[in-house]
Amino acid sequence: MREKLKNRFAIQEEGEGEDILLFLHGFASNQKTWQWIKDSFKKDYKLVFLDLAGCGDSDYTGYDVKKYATLHGYVEDLLEILKAFDYKNVTIVGHSVGGLIGLLLSKAAEGRVKKVFMIGASPRYKNDIPDYFGGFTEEEIYQVLDLMEENFLGWASYISRAALPESEGPEHTAYVEENFKASHPKYTYHFLKVTLLLDHREELLDVPCEIIILQCAKDSFVPMEVAEYMHRQIAGSTLHLLSARGHYPHISHPEETAEAILKCL
Repeated sequence: MREKLKNRFAIQEEGEGEDILLFLHGFASNQKTWQWIKDSFKKDYKLVFLDLAGCGDSDYTGYDVKKYATLHGYVEDLLEILKAFDYKNVTIVGHSVGGLIGLLLSKAAEGRVKKVFMIGASPRYKNDIPDYFGGFTEEEIYQVLDLMEENFLGWASYISRAALPESEGPEHTAYVEENFKASHPKYTYHFLKVTLLLDHREELLDVPCEIIILQCAKDSFVPMEVAEYMHRQIAGSTLHLLSARGHYPHISHPEETAEAILKCL
């Protein structure tokens, strides 16, 4: 079973410690995006990296559109991995939708997850004015999805610059753009649609572990209002503001991101 899961999700382990850090990448991404911060944790932790279904080097033949019509499909995969490898005392470091998946996993993992870092995560991208500001109107969401369907490479170029402005380092923007362009158009579209239309605000209640929210100073995908909303809703959570701008601080500002995580471990 372990070997099957390793192949299906390209699972990699590094590090020397007993406590586990499980890294979950975001949309149209893969485990390689953690390469700039992982050395900060190798000495004291066992690091676990993987590619979510339909992403990176995962086995695309196992992708089921019905299963992954909600984020709970990804949670089901991760719960299977935790049990098969007998991972306990797990700390999750999740980026974007990976952070939200980590929170959902903590609620299903029967005590195996003790802490979740949510980097640029959101429980709801669509505005519900006047009660909630997620950053996007429904019209804007479908404009992004339509562009993606009509011109995938054009969408990748446009969205990568919104996700990580060139002012944060053109080489970093180029890296994100390459990842977007290399992702599978069909599965990436499906994942984006699920992500942008989700609503997991109720899941922020009764979270069974410690939650640390890492929020960039200016993020075009996740406004500060979302981070503050999650902080209010998640009892006992910590909100840590980063000076980094954009949606990928672990790429553009790895030292600051790693330091923020280490402070809360």
